[in-house]
Amino acid sequence: MKRRKFLKTASAAGVGLVAARSPLFALSGSPNEKIVAAVMGLNGRGTVLAKAFARTANAEVAYVCDVDAQVLAKSVIAVGEAQGKPPRALGDFRRALEDKAVDALVIAAPDHWHAPAALLALGAGKHVYLEKPCGHNPREGELLVDAQVRHRRLVQMGTQRRSSPRAIEAIQAIREGVIGLPYFARAWYANTRGSIGRGRPAPVPAVLDYELWQGPAPRAPYQDNVIHYNWHWFRRWGTGEICNNGTHEIDVARWALGVDYPTRVISVGGRYHFEDDWEFTDTQEVGFEFGGQKTIVWQGLSCNGFPTQNRSRGTSIQGTAGSMVLDQDGYTVYDLENKVVKETLAQASSDPLAPSGDDQLTALHVANFVDAVRTGAPLSQPIQEGAKSVLLCHLGNIAQWTGRALRIDPRSGRIQGDDEAMGYWQREYAPGWAPAV
Repeated sequence: MKRRKFLKTASAAGVGLVAARSPLFALSGSPNEKIVAAVMGLNGRGTVLAKAFARTANAEVAYVCDVDAQVLAKSVIAVGEAQGKPPRALGDFRRALEDKAVDALVIAAPDHWHAPAALLALGAGKHVYLEKPCGHNPREGELLVDAQVRHRRLVQMGTQRRSSPRAIEAIQAIREGVIGLPYFARAWYANTRGSIGRGRPAPVPAVLDYELWQGPAPRAPYQDNVIHYNWHWFRRWGTGEICNNGTHEIDVARWALGVDYPTRVISVGGRYHFEDDWEFTDTQEVGFEFGGQKTIVWQGLSCNGFPTQNRSRGTSIQGTAGSMVLDQDGYTVYDLENKVVKETLAQASSDPLAPSGDDQLTALHVANFVDAVRTGAPLSQPIQEGAKSVLLCHLGNIAQWTGRALRIDPRSGRIQGDDEAMGYWQREYAPGWAPAV
């Protein structure tokens, strides 16, 4: 594939996927004038996404939705300033799905809400822009892929590096043999997070609809060290660092090696830094073995920000003729003698560890989604691809919880010969909240 054609059609960046023609694509061949969006979950990343949609050509944010009245009020102001008119504020996003004028739901709520909200939106005929991870467990990823096909709507996962021109160029260079045959990738993230302490029972804040915040998750009493960010570290609501930040880097590694499902997964690590309520590892290494003699290793350091390759996060790829280091700012190619062969880097535009992730790549990823819905252009990260990367992250957690290597069916991604491990494939839901296609 020639470079120009690749850059225009690399929705899966060399993986060969092209999004189905959007149902909103006009029969006359001319695209719709404007995509109307509702945004769910506004604390941090959600407001960033809402402002990105508000600033994107041919898009409008009609609703912003959040269970916290204070967060909601701030977002109305921020989004209104971005697009010149304020969106409507809703405490319950489901009301926005009743509006036939809404074309898409943008989801940046906690992880336990990602797939259930997306499935409700698809069932209502909406397209979905869904933050990573696409599901709280492996089964939810399967449901999303099935629902996207059944409802014939587009689902873009928010691993925005798939829309990066430099990343697309880097993957194409690998495909063209710049490092020979790629066979090994290391993905990493290093931060210095503090303790979340021991939570204490507390009254639910008057501004918070805690019942709706819990939504699909089994009910738990409110405590003072969960909302709005530390839910990431509780298994009832979150998915740990590997799904939180590892999704981005592992996705790049899988993309670079051109692999789908592994054959074997093993994890080592633990919660070493603090004795508190944190329920995942703060230090973890996961090995993913694939057919064709290819391997990915993930290293997550949540509480010790020691960099790799002078970067707090990134992916390195080793090949038979050299190596590449790739992060959100660009890439560097080395030969086998560690000499720089090529370097394409942008000036860092934002803090790579900032939870909000407000950067140019987000704007590009949102613009790609809007273009896909309007015109039928290919998505950068369709859910069929995004769910594969998220599954690797879930398998890393499951290997850690079971304490043993997992054997994986490379055709489906499912765990073989281990009923206990498959017990983590899906979760328990609150009564009446189990998602379905």
